[in-house]
Amino acid sequence: MLAAGELRIEGRLPWSSNLTFLVTVDGGPVTAVYKPARGERPLWDFPGGLHRREVAAFALSESLGWGLVPPTVNREDGPFGEGSLQLFVEADYEQHYFTLLEDDANGVALVALGCFDVVANNADRKSGHVLRGVDGRIWGIDHGLCFHPSPKLRTVIWDFAGDPVPGNLLDDLERLSRDLPDAVAASLTRREQAALVERVRTLVGTGVFPAPEGDHPPYPWPLV
Repeated sequence: MLAAGELRIEGRLPWSSNLTFLVTVDGGPVTAVYKPARGERPLWDFPGGLHRREVAAFALSESLGWGLVPPTVNREDGPFGEGSLQLFVEADYEQHYFTLLEDDANGVALVALGCFDVVANNADRKSGHVLRGVDGRIWGIDHGLCFHPSPKLRTVIWDFAGDPVPGNLLDDLERLSRDLPDAVAASLTRREQAALVERVRTLVGTGVFPAPEGDHPPYPWPLV
């Protein structure tokens, strides 16, 4: 339904720096978030194409088997042209990373999300970009500022810095480092693909969550 269903705009989502719309998808009771490419605000440190990185983030999460990113597809026939379409997550929006971290039941998923951000080079992991669905499942959203070839990691998830990466996550990453899936590569430039593989190999090689380094700010703003 996300890939082919007819889209009907319900309204614009507030507080977004780019045009972002809530849409319903005909063919079933599905609500989704539509981010058209033409609504992206140019950034000095990121090339255009934020919508394709949203798609790549879902493909990366699925290729690793981590299930951290809601289903996301590219739609060339959206109401305002090409853009990403992501399943809308019903959640308790009073909760975010900082509050979810206080519950040990979320620990495994948050560690995986922290690992995901390292390899995706997430430059904008705000606390509010981490949701707990009504079923208790942890999701990460808003991945337009990922996959830059240069180091850009800006995230609130530094709690695991210096800790060993769990072995099961390293096993998944090691497999990815040997063969980047077509579904991931399709939404990334060759430079972005090469940088992604290099980050994966570096993390597998060290086996440890990195700590902030360099001159660039390690945290996004605002934090939530």
